Amino acid sequence: MIYHDAIVVGGGLAGLRAAIELNRNNVRVAIISKVHPIRSHSVAAQGGINAPLGNHPRGAYDNWEKHAFDTVKGSDYLADQDAVICMTKEASERIYEMEHWGCPFSRTPEGKIAQRPFGGAGFPRTCYAADKTGHALLHTLYQQTIKLKQAAERKEIVIYEEWLVTDLVVEDGVCAGVIALDIVNGRLEAFQAGAVIFATGGAGRIYEKSTNAIINTGMGMAVPYWGGAPLKDMEFIQFHPTTLLGKNILITEGCRGEGGFLLNNKGERFLEKYSDSKKDMEVAPRDIISRNIIREIMAGGGFDDSYVHLDLRHLGGEKIVQRLPGIREICMNFVGVDPVTAPIPIQPGQHYSMGGIDCNTECETVVKGFYAAGEAACVSVHGANRLGGNSLLDTIVFGAIAGGNAAGYIQGLESKKGESAIRDALKRTEQRIDMLCKSEGNEVPADVKVALNKVMDKKVGIFREASHLKDAFHEVKVLQERYKRIKINYTGKRVNLSLMWALELKGSLDVAEAVIAGAVAREESRGSHFRTDFPQRDDAGWLKHTLAYCTPEGVRLDYKPVNIGPFEPKERKY
Repeated sequence: MIYHDAIVVGGGLAGLRAAIELNRNNVRVAIISKVHPIRSHSVAAQGGINAPLGNHPRGAYDNWEKHAFDTVKGSDYLADQDAVICMTKEASERIYEMEHWGCPFSRTPEGKIAQRPFGGAGFPRTCYAADKTGHALLHTLYQQTIKLKQAAERKEIVIYEEWLVTDLVVEDGVCAGVIALDIVNGRLEAFQAGAVIFATGGAGRIYEKSTNAIINTGMGMAVPYWGGAPLKDMEFIQFHPTTLLGKNILITEGCRGEGGFLLNNKGERFLEKYSDSKKDMEVAPRDIISRNIIREIMAGGGFDDSYVHLDLRHLGGEKIVQRLPGIREICMNFVGVDPVTAPIPIQPGQHYSMGGIDCNTECETVVKGFYAAGEAACVSVHGANRLGGNSLLDTIVFGAIAGGNAAGYIQGLESKKGESAIRDALKRTEQRIDMLCKSEGNEVPADVKVALNKVMDKKVGIFREASHLKDAFHEVKVLQERYKRIKINYTGKRVNLSLMWALELKGSLDVAEAVIAGAVAREESRGSHFRTDFPQRDDAGWLKHTLAYCTPEGVRLDYKPVNIGPFEPKERKY
């Protein structure tokens, strides 16, 4: 059994920021990551990170209150307003902290951090590093982590790369540690800790058409779910309006923030046809634009009934090369289109999970000593729809908060606990893996995964309806039964990716079940959750959070109120 004062699961922005904060508080911390930290999905974020710095000529009167209001309104009033206020108050401080640590933000002619417009924002408040902002932020935090690691005299920071956490160990409502699999050599290990923070990212790969990396299976949400921590608001799945046709690689909102147009097959800026996007056009919130793209395609305005165009040509080659170099490279490499001379074929695709591990503004969960941050968590600052630029801010604000609060908790502990519970959990996991390896079943894990993706894409997408959702729920139940009969071909110890993906598939199925159950139950349309059979928002009946609990019979739903603050729910007008 290995002991660390604190364990952070996940090596992306939220995880690294949490680890740095723990180190600042003199807590020895281990980072357990399924991939090398700079391969975490945070690296794929493109367009920017929000903060009311006021550096843009049109942002001089921006402030945290206006940022908070935009966030709450964009969330369709489902966000907890105390959490939103906490995030927006800390936004500028966190941006300047990243700048001082060396993040290479793009600059104004005066040398200030450059800001661009993003959807749903009243001011241009999105700070950026060309169109590779996540890359710049993640490398900056990783460099800080390595600096602290090298300066440590007592191994204050240890990084376990390519380890898969399979279990959260909880004894009498208190977190005792985790069980993890060393992917390289196949060793299963028990880790004991005073506190555990999960910062494992989203669950986008329960869908096929997704901007997410293949590592985003939802396992980091499933493990705490199995351990007794409820998931919150899982029905709210964000579909990004602009993903590259065929590959569904993200085409940043920064393209539209810089002035790009969405065009139908007649060359028209079709968003002006729809009342909810007529005012803000290409910088309306993501849920609105995604729906209107699909409406336009269904009305015959698409190309091949599947996509529309994103046109950047009028921006000019110099601006595209300077501010959107990554997008140009992606388009040229994957679809043979140079956006300097031709429009980009785009379609909406799954992008982000607003829901996640239920936690409060302090990143605390119902399990004592267990914290969550980043996309794996639901604080909730995004509610029913996240504004572009707020996800990166969420990671570093609440990563720091999780680390600080976990440190305070650890410093108040009197002794190590949970040794027997950890040993028992290790034995159960060994037995589970042994059963998988010895299975004589006839189901191929990849076939089950493909079937799940097709169900989610077809029946739990941008437009939802009761009969389709209920069919999807039934089909996922069938897939869960099929999972019990899966057989993996390779049973060796070293680098057994077949075993790793089989373990994660169980997490994907259970997370998908929670998503669909919440979507069936929520009989209204709010943010990203649009029910064609219940097209109106219902504040009287549904201004509440969905909680999903794992039981032997499957998902069980409960609810709790939204924390309403100074911003009363109003009709979303843009």
